[in-house]
Amino acid sequence: MVAIFLRSLLYNVLFYVLLVCLIILALPTFVMPRWAILGVAKFWARTSIWLLRVICGTSVEYRGVEKIPQGPLIVASKHQSMWETFALLQFFDQPLYILKRELEWIPFFGWYLKKAGMIGIDRAAGGRSLMKMVRRAGEEVRRGRQLIIFPEGTRTAVDAPPQYKPGVGQIYVSCGVACLPVALNSGLFWPRRTFLRYPGTLVVEFLDPLPPGLSRNEFTTRVSAVVEAATQRIVAAARAEQAQLFGRVPDVAAKKR
Repeated sequence: MVAIFLRSLLYNVLFYVLLVCLIILALPTFVMPRWAILGVAKFWARTSIWLLRVICGTSVEYRGVEKIPQGPLIVASKHQSMWETFALLQFFDQPLYILKRELEWIPFFGWYLKKAGMIGIDRAAGGRSLMKMVRRAGEEVRRGRQLIIFPEGTRTAVDAPPQYKPGVGQIYVSCGVACLPVALNSGLFWPRRTFLRYPGTLVVEFLDPLPPGLSRNEFTTRVSAVVEAATQRIVAAARAEQAQLFGRVPDVAAKKR
């Protein structure tokens, strides 16, 4: 555990040093088209994933990449960690996120979010803000972007009961495009509310796309069923790997929060 602590500490220092350096180097993108800042973000994602493997021994296996459709798309991913918020960027030409409006207020980082055309939402504004967000998401996706959403709305512990938000179905109906479900086990290797990073094989699995035209309720039922079933399968396999590495599953990665 001492080695994991030291490697995690080194990784986190380099992760944020890299982020600060790229924030500075990306200043010219403010006067460039959107693709420029998205390119910087994808470089940050790939480099951070490489550092995680080299320093912490956390490799990543991507399954089902061939299932990713081209063009406008909704990507509905399981959300266990901060990791997927940047790691999924690299697979899409025009990635789009819905995020808390407060993030846009962060100097430079928030300005880059605006430059990249992300959608900020005021959670305190209630239904009016939600409808505005749904409308804008539909407009952006129909222009050819790929909307990456986390149907549970926030990071959840690995074993926490899933709680898929009803607004996700409304976004799907508004966009009128296919949805790519994504399962993963990132919470075992980059747990929330701790800086520890664990070795092993982090798996991201792109599942069969759901077609457009489903009802809101049918979509929510189907996307939650396929994502949860696949997530449980790959989490179980990862825990078996961890048991071999450590002689047991690390408590911090396994327990509910």
